[in-house]
Amino acid sequence: MTTSDHDTSVLDTEIDALQGGSADLARYTGKTVLIVNVASKCGLTPQYAGLEKLQERYAEQGFTVLGVPSNQFLGQEPGSAEEIAEFCSATYGVTFPMTEKIEVNGEGRHPLYERLVDFADAEGHSGDIRWNFEKFLIGRDGQVVARFSPQTEPESAEVVAAIEAQLGQ
Repeated sequence: MTTSDHDTSVLDTEIDALQGGSADLARYTGKTVLIVNVASKCGLTPQYAGLEKLQERYAEQGFTVLGVPSNQFLGQEPGSAEEIAEFCSATYGVTFPMTEKIEVNGEGRHPLYERLVDFADAEGHSGDIRWNFEKFLIGRDGQVVARFSPQTEPESAEVVAAIEAQLGQ
């Protein structure tokens, strides 16, 4: 990673929205964003409920969850954009934005994840995404400020504390 990569915001990365067109991440500049690679058929899929609760709790304070579907872990997100959107809405009442389905690891890794994976979590893990529902917290300046393992529940004390610290609470 070059020095200039650290000077630019993660939110400058181009990615499409789940239903087509640009996801326009730049509109989240100045906000706190929790980026999560999601899947509909994973043992951790119930985390969608916790992610939605975070969205509802903090949205008015300048926070959003950004769901990023990926089918790279045992094919647990096989659906089309329409199927993913319907599942998330009907099953978990998801209101937070979702991007197109992408690759988060390997040669086809999306540039968004190229900008995220070098950041280490509290246990020192950096590099490849380990599983669905790995979480990256982006501060108001567009830089990664925290990384959480897939097993860390969205409403856990450490995630909530990190979000609230970014929101100035």
